[in-house]
Amino acid sequence: MIRVVLPSHLRKHANINGEVTVRIDGPATQQSLLDALETAYPVLRGTIRDHDTKKRRAFLRFFACQRDLSHEAADTPLPDEVVRGSQPFLIVGAIAGG
Repeated sequence: MIRVVLPSHLRKHANINGEVTVRIDGPATQQSLLDALETAYPVLRGTIRDHDTKKRRAFLRFFACQRDLSHEAADTPLPDEVVRGSQPFLIVGAIAGG
């Protein structure tokens, strides 16, 4: 099971308390993780990725194992620590302003 931590606004939107876990059948990639997350929580469809292009929304970032994975290709394998469940996959709301 892969652990996922969502930003508070998405947790509230999906009525989730704390982190969630999702199971991935096949290769563990950002795409397969987000597909599994959206299947488990359909209300999140379109909130993390664009409906059509499946690209990450501009004000969200992906982190794991103290690395920014936001610009990794969608089919890049997730870090082993995330796949084993020892580290969570973090979806973080970016802050903008001046």
